[in-house]
Amino acid sequence: MPDYHSYDLGSFALESGETLHDAMLTYETHGRLNQQRDNAVLLPSWYTGTHRSYRPAIGTGRALDPARHFIIAVNMFGNGVSTSPSNSRRQAGPRFPAVTVGDNVRAQHRLVTDHLGIGRLALVCGWSMGAMQAWQWAAAYPAAVRTLLPICGSARCWPLNDVFLEGVKAALRADPAFNNGHYTEPPLAGLAAFGRVYAGWAYSAAFYRDELYQGLHFPTREDLLRDWERDHQRWDANDLLCMLRAWQQADAGLAPGYGGSLEAALAAITAETIVMPCNTDQYFTQEEAFKEFLGLKRAQWRPILSPYGHCAGAPGRFAAETAFIEQAIRELLAGEK
Repeated sequence: MPDYHSYDLGSFALESGETLHDAMLTYETHGRLNQQRDNAVLLPSWYTGTHRSYRPAIGTGRALDPARHFIIAVNMFGNGVSTSPSNSRRQAGPRFPAVTVGDNVRAQHRLVTDHLGIGRLALVCGWSMGAMQAWQWAAAYPAAVRTLLPICGSARCWPLNDVFLEGVKAALRADPAFNNGHYTEPPLAGLAAFGRVYAGWAYSAAFYRDELYQGLHFPTREDLLRDWERDHQRWDANDLLCMLRAWQQADAGLAPGYGGSLEAALAAITAETIVMPCNTDQYFTQEEAFKEFLGLKRAQWRPILSPYGHCAGAPGRFAAETAFIEQAIRELLAGEK
């Protein structure tokens, strides 16, 4: 039996002008909505993440406590749980239309407002690509987001980030078995190459130099790389590329009303915000996060100082980093300054 709920969107119009047929948004909830309907927290999924991925950050006594908050962990299109190339009935595989971060957020807004009856979210929080969706939420629906916490994720896909993604995409597509998405068996060599290339970007130079992977139970660097290969071989290749395309096209300035101006979108955000990049993140860089922070009206700058690079922000993965993130969540949900 599924461990999630489903919300039927029907024929969902996309920003590209195409239609996603039989669109389904899936999500998991923790806790209950209070009588005032003002204790809801939204957690959009990240790249190669699902609703299950946030569970290590949720629990009694935690910053995300189901006894106090109604927590909604929602799956983005393309992640294999919500409507995706791997599970679509009429648009499977390479026939799946291009879906953007904006499309995901519009669908989530319908879920939150029309289906769950929530007018304003107490917090929208996400790591990595989940942070990109959180930024889009705050820009597209300013009145609907009281507080915002983007962790190791930017309001747009900056150029270096885009080049990184082009590299992992090329590694996957180079496998002849991929066959432009028309594969009959998983393109395992391409998926392994995708994962091996990705691993070089996910952590920092110090992580590899100081052999910190040994603390993650990988005796050698090669053991870590092989784990990244195996992990990505469990994913559907077209699903990975669907989400990657949305990532590359992400830009909160493309939300309606801003004319493509990221500066205008950031200036319109009214949510109290804590911006949390990692100082050693190699693709959602601290430098570019700071450029975005400067465009906000009500924000704190609070970088994560960690040798774990982009992965420093992963929910529940590293104790010190998790505690630092949870303190920010507590402050935002308590309304502290």
